[in-house]
Amino acid sequence: MGKQAAPKVLAGAEGIGAAGMVFPDAPTLKPVTSAKRERILEGMLDAVGSSGYDGASVRTVLARTGLYRQAFYDNFPDKASCYQEAFDFGVTRLEAAAIAAAAPEENWQSKLRAGLGAFLEGLDREPDVGRALIVEVHAAGQEPLEKRAETMKRVADFIDSARDVPGDGESPPPIAPEGIVAGIHAIVHARLATGATEGFRELLPEFMYFAVLPYFGSEVAEAEMQAARI
Repeated sequence: MGKQAAPKVLAGAEGIGAAGMVFPDAPTLKPVTSAKRERILEGMLDAVGSSGYDGASVRTVLARTGLYRQAFYDNFPDKASCYQEAFDFGVTRLEAAAIAAAAPEENWQSKLRAGLGAFLEGLDREPDVGRALIVEVHAAGQEPLEKRAETMKRVADFIDSARDVPGDGESPPPIAPEGIVAGIHAIVHARLATGATEGFRELLPEFMYFAVLPYFGSEVAEAEMQAARI
């Protein structure tokens, strides 16, 4: 593991971590049992993202879906249980998009760039869903917070697989991947919390620099930042 020459950053970086699956323990995106149930889950994410968890209600969810109250209670006993399933559904969908984008890539850097880019593009498309999953999760109880922690650990584990890439140089401290993921999360959280509705994909170059620097040094990190701007 370690530094590589900048010209090799896009073609090299082959190794155990680079060639492996992106998030091997990620949950599989499964079809929701009915189209109506999926509409309710999506409506819950939209309602929570636009009104906040405390401000969202079964009524606001139904207003967004065009369904009757009985349809909601045929599927969920209350708002909390609906949000918990909607959170799981939304996070799994975002994670699946990142995995699909990264899968064709051949090295650690390009996998990270593709997967992280897909995640940020998802926030640009659906910022309310991003707020529901990233900002409002704090108001929804322990279970969604635990699921968020599991997702962040999977991302950190993939980032730390850069240690397996052959090369010279020093490895960063064990806390490095956790710090990288926490830093990216904090910036995205702050943008969403203050009402940003676009510009998330534009963060990719700086995020790539931040993630690559501890493992491969400033020259490779700079090359990755430039590559992410394309």
